[in-house]
Amino acid sequence: MNNKYLNETPVSSMAAPSEKTGYNEKILQIIRSGRSEAEIRDELDNYHANDIADVLETLDPDTRKNLYKILGPEMTAEIFTYLDDPASCIEELGPERAAAILGEMDADDAVDILEELEPDEKEALIARMDQDSKKDIHLIFSYDEELIGSRMTTNYIVIPKSCSVKQAMRLLIAQAEENDNIDTIYVEDESGSYYGAIELKDLITAREYTDLNDIISTSYPYVFADDRVENCIERLIDYGEDSIPVLDQNRKIIGAITFEDIAEAIDDEMGDDYAKLAGLTAEEDLHEPLLESLKKRLPWLILLLFLGMGVSSVVGLFENIVSKIALIICFQSLILDMAGNVGTQSLAVTIRVLMDENISSGQKAGFIFKEMRIGLLNGLLLGSMAFIFIGIFVCLFKGKTLFYSFAISGCVGISLLAAMVISSLVGVVVPMFFHKIKVDPAVASGPLITTINDLVAVVTYYGLSGIILIKIFNLV
Repeated sequence: MNNKYLNETPVSSMAAPSEKTGYNEKILQIIRSGRSEAEIRDELDNYHANDIADVLETLDPDTRKNLYKILGPEMTAEIFTYLDDPASCIEELGPERAAAILGEMDADDAVDILEELEPDEKEALIARMDQDSKKDIHLIFSYDEELIGSRMTTNYIVIPKSCSVKQAMRLLIAQAEENDNIDTIYVEDESGSYYGAIELKDLITAREYTDLNDIISTSYPYVFADDRVENCIERLIDYGEDSIPVLDQNRKIIGAITFEDIAEAIDDEMGDDYAKLAGLTAEEDLHEPLLESLKKRLPWLILLLFLGMGVSSVVGLFENIVSKIALIICFQSLILDMAGNVGTQSLAVTIRVLMDENISSGQKAGFIFKEMRIGLLNGLLLGSMAFIFIGIFVCLFKGKTLFYSFAISGCVGISLLAAMVISSLVGVVVPMFFHKIKVDPAVASGPLITTINDLVAVVTYYGLSGIILIKIFNLV
C-alpha cells in the first residue's frame, strides 16, 4: 500500500466514527467538485484507500465508472482491497480494465476477488493479465483452501546471503518498487533455498563493512505451503511476526504469510468452527442461494430428528413415574438445559485443546478429570441452589408440605449434579473420540453432544425420581 498522506490534511483509517464521517463527506465533495481529473486524483491521493472505499460503495454505477478512469488501475486496485464486495464492482468494468486492476493488486487479494466470480468470467480475466500476475495467481489457486499456500501473498523481498550490506540495500530498493512488504527481508543460500531473514531496521542501521551474516536470523520461523491452516494458526500467533516466509517442499521461498493473512485465517477458522458446532458443513453468507443453505443444514437435522425420536422414546419409558408425580415434569427443561450448557462449554474448551497436536495421552487424561471436577463443583453449587429455591417454590406456590417440597427439590438437585458431571465427561470424551478416528470434532460433536446430554439428563432425572420419590419416600 502506498503511504502518501503528506499534506496538511492527514487521514487515518483508524479514525473515530465521527472523524470517518467527516472524511467521507470531504471525499464525496472532491469527487463531485467538477475539477480536472488530475486535481481530483491528487486530492484523493491524500486520503487512505479504506476511506475512499467507504465512499465508493455509496456512489451510483456511472459515477464509480468515471472515478475508476480518473484514479487509474494502480490507485483503484489499492482501493478495491478494502471493498466489502469488490466482485460486484469488478463486473462494472470491462474485461481489459478489470484485468489491469487485478494485475496491480497483490496476488492473494486478486485471488479473493476472482473466487467470487463465475468460472468462465474468472478464467477470461486471468487470461488478460500479464505473465507475472498469471503465474502468481495460478500458484495460489494450486493449493486447496485449507492449506497455507492458498493464504500466502507473493509480495515479499528476497536477497542472496552472499551479498554485502550495500548490495542488499540496492536489491531491496529495486524490489520495493513492486513489493512493498519490506519490513522483513528473506534470505536464500547459494542453492536458492531458504536461509533466514533480516529485519529492515537491522539492514538500515548496519554499517557498510558489516558482514551480512551478522544480521541474518537463521532461526527465523517459516511454514510450508502444504501445511494445514488450522495446524499453523497457534504457531503463527505465538511468533507475532509481521510476515513469515512460505516454502515449498524443496525449501524454496514461494510466498509469505503476513499478519493480515493470519488475522483473516483466524476469522475464517472461527467462523467455520462456529458453523460446524451448529451442525453446518461450512459458514453461510448473506448471498448464499437457498438450496445451498438447505444442503448444509439438512443432513445433521435429519440425523438429529431420529436421535430426538430416541430421546422421546426413552421419556415414554418413564410415563408411569410422571403419571404418579406430574409435578416433576415442570423441572425437566431445567435439567436438560443445564446439562446442554455444561456439555457445550466442555466441548468448546476441548476443541481448543485438541488444536495442539503435541498434547500427550497423560495430558488428555488430566484434562478429562479436570473437566469432571469442574462439572462436579458447579453441580454441587447449582444443585444446592436448586434444592433450596425449588423447595421454597413448591411449598409456597404449589401448596405442598415442606417434606414433599424438599423431596422434589432434592431429587432435582441430585439429578442436576449427576447430569452436569456426566455432561462434562461427554463434552470432553466425544470430541476426543472423533479426533482419534480422524473426524473433525467440531463437525461431529456439537449437535450430537446436545442430543446425548438430553438423553443423559432424561434418564438421570426420571430414574432418580423413580428411586428417590417413589421407592424411598413413596410420594404417590
